[in-house]
Amino acid sequence: MNTNTIVNMTQSEFKEMLEELVETAVEHKMIELFGDSDDGLVFRQSIRDRLSRQRMEVASGETGQDLEDIVARLELG
Repeated sequence: MNTNTIVNMTQSEFKEMLEELVETAVEHKMIELFGDSDDGLVFRQSIRDRLSRQRMEVASGETGQDLEDIVARLELG
């Protein structure tokens, strides 16, 4: 990493970068030690179909539901 970049960072930018670095390192170490718990799992056909449908909807401009609407409907907020 270029030290000039770090020197020019704000404290919050540096903190964010450091948090991302630590998070990634911990995740890699956990996978190394314990393996990937999802390794070998296969998506059910219904999940594949839903993901494919969602991909097509997003590609055609569909944005889905607003988080605020879902929170209000479920009375979470």
